[in-house]
Amino acid sequence: MTMGLHPVAEWLAAAFLLMAAFFSLVGAIGLVRLPDFFMRLHAPTKASTLGVGGVLLASMILAAAQGRAGFAELLITLFVFVTAPVSANLMAQAALHLRLPGQAAPPDDAVPERRRS
Repeated sequence: MTMGLHPVAEWLAAAFLLMAAFFSLVGAIGLVRLPDFFMRLHAPTKASTLGVGGVLLASMILAAAQGRAGFAELLITLFVFVTAPVSANLMAQAALHLRLPGQAAPPDDAVPERRRS
């Protein structure tokens, strides 16, 4: 006779998967619905990072319930949480450098050639 996983672990993993699905859906809707590049960049980097984190937490819970360490899931989580903000920052800096439309104009006193005497 085979034994299943502990019901608490299953329910906890299911809760994390539902949370992950919610955040991923919010990030996808933000990516589609928001008007300019900078807003579309913000939605998936924040929400989808939490979505991927929820899936990986559920995977670590199920791995622990099966008696294995879940070290790979921990490494993936750390990698995602470090690289997502860095890549979003680099894309935003590149967009600012290229002067993509949709960015707010800097105030008059922030740019030396715009200062009024």
